[in-house]
Amino acid sequence: MTVKNSFLLFTMACLLSFAAFSRAAEGAPRGVTGSAATEPSSSGESGSGPEAFPVPSGVSGETAAPLVYEPGTVPAGQLTEVERICRGKVCLAKYSNGHWQLFVDGRPFFIRGMEYSPDRTGICPKRPNEWMRSDINRNEKIDGPYDSFIDANLNNKRDPDEKVVGDFRLLNEMGCNVIRIYHPTNVNKQLLRELYANYGIYVIMGNFIGAYTVGSGAEWKHGTDYTDRKQKKIIKAEVEKMIKDFKDEPYILLWMLGNENDIIGSYENSTFNNTNARGNPEAYASLVGELCTMIKAMDPNHPVGVCNGGYSLMPYYKKLAPSIDIIGMNSYDGAYGFGVLWERVKRDFDRPVLITEYGCDCYNLKKKEIDEDFQALYHKRAWLDIEKNSFGREGAGNSLGGVVFCFLDKWWPCGRPDVHDTVIGAWEGPTNDGTFQDEWMGMFGQGDGTGSPFVRQPRKVYYLYRNELWAKESQRHNADPAGAGQGN
Repeated sequence: MTVKNSFLLFTMACLLSFAAFSRAAEGAPRGVTGSAATEPSSSGESGSGPEAFPVPSGVSGETAAPLVYEPGTVPAGQLTEVERICRGKVCLAKYSNGHWQLFVDGRPFFIRGMEYSPDRTGICPKRPNEWMRSDINRNEKIDGPYDSFIDANLNNKRDPDEKVVGDFRLLNEMGCNVIRIYHPTNVNKQLLRELYANYGIYVIMGNFIGAYTVGSGAEWKHGTDYTDRKQKKIIKAEVEKMIKDFKDEPYILLWMLGNENDIIGSYENSTFNNTNARGNPEAYASLVGELCTMIKAMDPNHPVGVCNGGYSLMPYYKKLAPSIDIIGMNSYDGAYGFGVLWERVKRDFDRPVLITEYGCDCYNLKKKEIDEDFQALYHKRAWLDIEKNSFGREGAGNSLGGVVFCFLDKWWPCGRPDVHDTVIGAWEGPTNDGTFQDEWMGMFGQGDGTGSPFVRQPRKVYYLYRNELWAKESQRHNADPAGAGQGN
């Protein structure tokens, strides 16, 4: 692609998060029972995969919830609470065995998160969170959250027997309890209040703090400079405004600063960050420390984390930003989980870890075909590793949960937004074809794009989470979306 096109792509791609994927019209038909998606009628076990990727030793096909203890009520003689971070509505506790746990209103809370931004095909979003105000059918309901439907026969239109479901209902029924918002621009507060009140789903509210030059006042051609006093002043003012605007909203779970600001990435796909944090780690870590301290002074009720793409800044955080509560990691480490990530963070900067992005596409570039089995297998092993390293389990004990990337395929990150690309934007990674496809990462596809933003064609990975991995959470807050209020 040309530099001009790449520049436009990246500015837009990173404003709203990243990547997306669609589904092909293969496999068994999807149907609905009432208003909920039903699993394919003739597929095999959704977690099964190719023989080239056997289940590694120590990873079973069963999930087990982390052991839970209330703060201050750990059984005598077993564990003691040695550290408490943030003593308000949401807090973190560290125990004598080195394990961490997140609590909301005094109860243990494990993050089953989702990157949710149901963007239309054919257009490139001009600013973050445009989906929160989209009502193209003019029925006074927000499109994706309330008007989506399961395309059971994959014909890209809603038939009389295909009831409107709404994404918020689908998220709730799969057991999701958190969505991640990357930047606080154009946020529909009423819509998020409905998400929390009617479906029990919280929000991780983020701020790019200069990633992709968002919120720093920097020009794209120069990128965000963390040694520039003017830019740092703008970033601080933007974060301060975010806290003032959202700290008392009931749906806020925690704050997350940045998004892979510590890596360089590639200009040819959705990974180019356009900051100098990696080359100026002291300046960046110092700013993060100042921001975290400011946030805690303004809001004692919610912890704050920083999102990374690697480990290089951990020593700098430990020295210059000890006020960080949570280490966020965007990690695409392959079909065997996250490897040394948990122990590495524990060694370098002992803070609890949230996997702020993980996932896999469903398009095999080598075979040029859809591979839902491998996508499901990848997700299954990733989630089992997240659970294995949570409080009370056999791993490092510092896992707070994870955020899946992503709910719905996006068509705009690479090339033309009306084309579902399979080559442009592919980046190398540990998958069965050696690449991640930016436009094929979703749990749901949008068919041929003509029914966007309403068509939902579920993949096996959705049923894997709904019926197995997150099944214990799926019965909570079972609200009827038809009776829910609408955002405006």
